[in-house]
Amino acid sequence: MLYFYNMTDAEGKGPDDDAVFKALASPLRRHMLDALKEEPLTTGALCARFPEVDRTTVLQHLRVLESAELVSGRRIGRERHLSLSPLPIKRIHDRWIGEYARAAVDLLDRLGD
Repeated sequence: MLYFYNMTDAEGKGPDDDAVFKALASPLRRHMLDALKEEPLTTGALCARFPEVDRTTVLQHLRVLESAELVSGRRIGRERHLSLSPLPIKRIHDRWIGEYARAAVDLLDRLGD
């Protein structure tokens, strides 16, 4: 039997962070974010960047990125223009990476003394 606990912090950011970590877990999704970091792309252009996978697979990965709010899209005519939304990654950095980096620097400083 599975139990789900409320894993949110005081600001209620827990589940959003889980979605971001899940989205970043896939190498293909990270490559998609790298492509969108360079420039906004249409859905078709993004699919063309990954000829090794079919369009349906790219769109499934894109949905995961959008649900984690890492990618946003807007429709212009028949095209859908996608762009990177870096705020969730910054939130992860501020919450996790920045804190651990600061702790590592403190530890190294204490070892030097």
